[in-house]
Amino acid sequence: MASSQANAIKDLYRSWVKAMDTNPNMNLDEMRELFDQWGDITGEPAQVDYQEVDAGGVEAMWAVPKNCREDRVALCTHGGGYVVGSMHTHRKVFGHIAKAIGCKALILHYRRAPENPHPAQVEDSVTAYAWLLDQGYESEHICTTGDSAGGALCTSVLLGIRNQGLPMPAASLPMSPWYDPEGTGESLQTNAEKDCLVQKDVLSAMAGMFLGDCSSKDPLANLLEADLSGLPPIYIQVGGDETLLDDSLRFEEKAHASGVEVKVDVFPEMQHVFHFMAGNAPEADDAVQKMAAWVKPKLGL
Repeated sequence: MASSQANAIKDLYRSWVKAMDTNPNMNLDEMRELFDQWGDITGEPAQVDYQEVDAGGVEAMWAVPKNCREDRVALCTHGGGYVVGSMHTHRKVFGHIAKAIGCKALILHYRRAPENPHPAQVEDSVTAYAWLLDQGYESEHICTTGDSAGGALCTSVLLGIRNQGLPMPAASLPMSPWYDPEGTGESLQTNAEKDCLVQKDVLSAMAGMFLGDCSSKDPLANLLEADLSGLPPIYIQVGGDETLLDDSLRFEEKAHASGVEVKVDVFPEMQHVFHFMAGNAPEADDAVQKMAAWVKPKLGL
């Protein structure tokens, strides 16, 4: 049974849906301002310092936990349909993850759609990864992580890295990833009444802004259409009440068939990116600790 603290994310998501229903003509700036509340339900991780940085031309932020291994890095890509969210909304949740792993986190503020449609987000993420390598960080000491659209991006950046012939990171940790911009998963219907935020019409609108003139079958945008061979180990976490649940399960099947080491953990009764409640809800803290326990050996920690 879900904890009482886990209701915080339901309350937040319902407030967003109500605000959007009340203002159906909400403009982009208003929508971004609404989603800026995302980090309000995250506890402040103690003893983590933050510093904004130019990562090879990509705006970013370092999150550096006290006494962490500063030669290990989690490259972090925020969610929000590639349209909303920022390195600021996700600062605390990625701080929790970095602290649990015992590494630094580089949180990207990649270019967002619709001003910059696909593949700008993948390009920025690959640029930032190449910048890390240029700074002397070893590929085997880097992992990628992200949530929702950022969960897809922390996977698609692996394809971009492979396409450019760069050395692969050690692992990837997607949270509630949005792998299918076409919205063909059965859970979009079967979990529609349980998911307090993500519905097919919302996804369709986000996909339209994100894709621009690109095909919804572009493998860098639709991971279910991608050649996954040669990717590093991937550990996905997803909520059992999510409409996007099938995105993770279908990706797991495809990755296995491609010879990729992949694991999916489904957290019962949890909402989309329930990790945002880190520091405030036991389910989120448990998930973050499981991520850290899985990836630390991959990073040599």
